[in-house]
Amino acid sequence: MNQTWTAMAGQAREDRSGVVLPGPRELAGLTPAEARARFRAGLVLPTAGISRGYAQANLIIVPKAQAFDVLLFAQRNPKPCPILGVLDAGQTTGPLLAGGDIRTDVPKYVVYEDGRPVAESTDITPYWRDDLVTFIVGCSFTFETALADAGLPIAHIDQCVNVPMYRTSVRCEPAGSMSGPMVVSMRPFPASQVADAVRITSRYPAVHGAPVHVGNPSEIGIRDLSRPDFGDAVDIPEGHLPVFWACGVTPQAAVMESRPPLAIGHAPGHMLITDARDSEYLIP
Repeated sequence: MNQTWTAMAGQAREDRSGVVLPGPRELAGLTPAEARARFRAGLVLPTAGISRGYAQANLIIVPKAQAFDVLLFAQRNPKPCPILGVLDAGQTTGPLLAGGDIRTDVPKYVVYEDGRPVAESTDITPYWRDDLVTFIVGCSFTFETALADAGLPIAHIDQCVNVPMYRTSVRCEPAGSMSGPMVVSMRPFPASQVADAVRITSRYPAVHGAPVHVGNPSEIGIRDLSRPDFGDAVDIPEGHLPVFWACGVTPQAAVMESRPPLAIGHAPGHMLITDARDSEYLIP
């Protein structure tokens, strides 16, 4: 039975059937292999704050016939699509998830057919084909430990919800059959700490790096912060500014626009927890 996380206060809680579920803080000390084993066994929750100190990643999985277009799209749009690794066609494990299985070790996946989401699943083995190529894309959850260590509040972790993500009016550079808008994630910070957030995250270019926008969301085509396209809204206290980072859900937005016959991604906020340390992506 899948155990679905619900957005309540940050500690252990019960689901509707009475099963006690952990909050992300209870899972901060898990190794990546332990976290992936929990997900493989059926635990479903957003992964921010889990396996503290280890890099998290987005996924986009496409047939080999579309793989070059996805790779070129990522190369032309490195801010939202920083590639950390690529698995060969049909390959289900690799160095970033040693001993793991890309088909089962993410809390939840989304399956697309002709650009339409047709299923959400905790196990994509029934959809697997030998021609599927997996792209592992950097995720901004990776630098959240550094932000927290510097005393910056992480709203979605503190409020125990999924990070809010928004489609923007910023267009990515197209590549072959792939085109679409940039997606961003948002974290509010006190105005006095925005410069610290920019400075800290700029040292992690492989996981989106510095923000792409600070302040007025309408300038990048976001009408209402309380209605994210993916994830959950967060409370923004008085005196806080919204800060926006390029987001690895961008390839899925491109899939929805470009309509390849098949694609699979992680459910937004439900990431692959890799064996790489956050520090491996930190530049001096």
